[in-house]
Amino acid sequence: MSARQVDYDRIAPTYDRRYRDDGMRGTAAALLALVAELGAQHVLEVGCGTGRWLADLRSVSDYLYGLDLSVGMLMQARGRDARLHLVRGRAGQLPFPAGAFGLVYCVNALHHLQRRFVFEARRLLRPGGALAVVGMDPHGRREHYYVYRYFDGTYETDLARFPSWSTVQDWMRAASFERIECRVVDRILDHKVGAQALDDPFLHKDATSQLALLSDAAYRAGLDQIRMAIAAAEAAGEQLVFPVDIPIAMLVGWVD
Repeated sequence: MSARQVDYDRIAPTYDRRYRDDGMRGTAAALLALVAELGAQHVLEVGCGTGRWLADLRSVSDYLYGLDLSVGMLMQARGRDARLHLVRGRAGQLPFPAGAFGLVYCVNALHHLQRRFVFEARRLLRPGGALAVVGMDPHGRREHYYVYRYFDGTYETDLARFPSWSTVQDWMRAASFERIECRVVDRILDHKVGAQALDDPFLHKDATSQLALLSDAAYRAGLDQIRMAIAAAEAAGEQLVFPVDIPIAMLVGWVD
């Protein structure tokens, strides 16, 4: 399963439905606060996708840049706000001059960008700037996300592709970030009870990379496991809870 890749061009038109029930307002608020704290005029989001997070920063900066490899995602971002400066490119070779930005950040994308991105971001930051990495760390939290239990291989794949926060901090130190801070800024807490799980928007195959990476057969097998578990609980007169408790952290590296 790890050799498969998500086709972001294909899923771009429906990508933002993941925010239907949970807009992750804590993440947006943390980014807004960080821009204000830095006084950053020029801001770059790497792995910007549909431009959802850049749109939240429009009120605090007129110089918003987004980079993504997916043409489909960039088209969605362009449709959201024609004033965004959008570039197609790779995180390991960012096409911007040194010291161009006061803030470089990514949201739920570091598993695509990896170590080289941290060094590239450091190159782009001017004195007093910062790199912010926002996302989840699945290491040690299998029981808090029901997808890991019912869809075989999803947890193991996430362990392989998501660096732990301690690993990211090591990357930042190696890239010469002077100060590093990590704090929880959001929390996806949305337990489903019984058949409610089958209506979870995050259970659509294209809603999350964990499911999008599955083969169609593996995805159907996971759904069948959920249905059988619900039926067994109902037959026993019990309520089955499908847990969703995912803390979202922001790791910030500062350039003094």
